[in-house]
Amino acid sequence: MKIIIEGAGSVGSHLARLLAAQSNEITVIDPSEARLDALKALADVVTIQGSLSSIRDLKRAGVASADLFIAVNPKVPQDVNIVSALLAKNLGCRKVTARIDDEEFLSSENKLMFKQMGLDLMFYPEHIAADEIVTLLKHSTTSDSMEFARGKLQMSVVRVDDESPLLDKKVQEMAHEVAELIPDHKFRIAAIAREGRTIIPRFDTKFRYADQVYLMCTREGLPKLHEYLHRQEAHIAGVIIMGGSDIGEMLAKQLTGLVPDIKIIEMDKERCLYLTETLDESVSVVNGDGRNSELLLEEDIRRYDAFIAVTDSDESNILACIAAKRFGLSRVIAEVENLEYLQLAENMGVDAVINKKLITAGRIFKFTLSDKVRSVRYMSGTNAEVLEYTVAPGSPITKASLRNLRFADDAVIGGLIRGSEAIIAVGDTQIEPYDRVIVFALPEAVKEVDRFFS
Repeated sequence: MKIIIEGAGSVGSHLARLLAAQSNEITVIDPSEARLDALKALADVVTIQGSLSSIRDLKRAGVASADLFIAVNPKVPQDVNIVSALLAKNLGCRKVTARIDDEEFLSSENKLMFKQMGLDLMFYPEHIAADEIVTLLKHSTTSDSMEFARGKLQMSVVRVDDESPLLDKKVQEMAHEVAELIPDHKFRIAAIAREGRTIIPRFDTKFRYADQVYLMCTREGLPKLHEYLHRQEAHIAGVIIMGGSDIGEMLAKQLTGLVPDIKIIEMDKERCLYLTETLDESVSVVNGDGRNSELLLEEDIRRYDAFIAVTDSDESNILACIAAKRFGLSRVIAEVENLEYLQLAENMGVDAVINKKLITAGRIFKFTLSDKVRSVRYMSGTNAEVLEYTVAPGSPITKASLRNLRFADDAVIGGLIRGSEAIIAVGDTQIEPYDRVIVFALPEAVKEVDRFFS
């Protein structure tokens, strides 16, 4: 595909590297020569130093023949990205998407209006991140989670520690034990994250200490599976949010009514005043440094269940979460934007990490695949994609049972939704037209997987 990205900030640069690795033709436009030089050193892309929303520069980039245009200009008003995307569409680009920073634009009525104007997708990374954190709090037994078809199929992540029943067992041994304990509920191990690598497991793969194991199960079977894994769901009645950023604000709004005790700790006094005026009166706002242990003790941190750090400093977020964990909180979540810090944070005891670049990449990556892709998502701790397809009649995936298909080696089908039924995929499963199929795939296998559903 021919893809043009306007904006070489952190999100745009990450997308450029990701999409270039998938053999796409990438052109990046940005007014900063320094940002473009830094990107060229990391990815095989064409760069154009140009003005924001410049019709001349859009034409110079070849927007008329482009398949996808992504407007992610850093630190500019949202209307710049929207105007850029609409100009690209009117100049001939097939699909366009823009980053925004206003929740109002995401209402159903406004999204329809922008769709009619030609904007295929709007994304608000901070809003998506807040959504992800709320989901993590709902599934407090795992370090990450996903739901499909309103929770009929669920994917969760568990860490292998000293007390885990998985330690030093093979996948096949675990499968036999679970089959005996929970005969009515099947499950699928989609992947294992180990020392920075992602492994698509086989029956003889052995679990090791500190592995992150990605499991797919039906909603009914998940509690029993967690029971086998010695995981207990913790009730979240109180949450401390360190950082009154956009994510912190949206998170507090979403948790109001769900969690009775919410407290935000923010260093900036003006921001504290804004939050006090904007948020529900049930949300407490404290002016102070959330990294300060004395302040946390003054705010009675031990009576809270979860600590969420969403400041603009990865280091502060990680260290504050470690401190909160030592105070006895059962759930700590950190926003970590430096991809190199993700595994470090998890190894240091952070229960879950949120990365806006990865979340945003998943929303946009689906535009580079076939029209049968419903969604593409990333899970922290792995470089793989979770893809959800709707199966077209006559597509290759329907030609034989999974056991007899020569499916991609670096991918696995975890489960599917057929009508109202959730099904865990096994060797004799036969995919049928209109099934919704969940695939876990490493980057190098995505294009091959896509061909099975085309």
